[in-house]
Amino acid sequence: MQIQKLRLQRGWSQQQLAELSGLSGLSGLSVRTIQRIENGQTPSMESLKSLASVFEIDFQQLQPQEASMPDSSPASTSMQAEQIALAHVRQLKRFYMHLMQYVLVIAVLVVINWVASPERMWVIWPALGWGIALLAHALRTVGKLPFFSSAWEKRQVEKHLGRTL
Repeated sequence: MQIQKLRLQRGWSQQQLAELSGLSGLSGLSVRTIQRIENGQTPSMESLKSLASVFEIDFQQLQPQEASMPDSSPASTSMQAEQIALAHVRQLKRFYMHLMQYVLVIAVLVVINWVASPERMWVIWPALGWGIALLAHALRTVGKLPFFSSAWEKRQVEKHLGRTL
């Protein structure tokens, strides 16, 4: 089972999970450790034991599954679809955060420009430069830049390994 799925089912934040892991009698986990585990990093046995204690489940249920044979069962396909959807939502969230940062910083720069030197509009240059980067981020997020997509990366790896179709 996924740690993130168990955490979300209980309505806990990563901070709350970290705090609860410290109450389980084993050494507590940091929020950063929980973030790493949820992002796919292999957890230590101690971390798994702590999380199993918090979720009140068997330690074996949190053990990573062997990836030797791809599972094509409906449950596995559903889990893969969930992971893909979650990855897309995270990507979208990062874009929105980037957009908010852009708006706030450029607004502050406009005010500074207006107060300090209203005769010269230098704020256009950082707004334009950062705006181009923001546009590239938006295009990558919606999949309009083919060289930045995971599908393109996968095709290149297959091509490099000589497994082109």
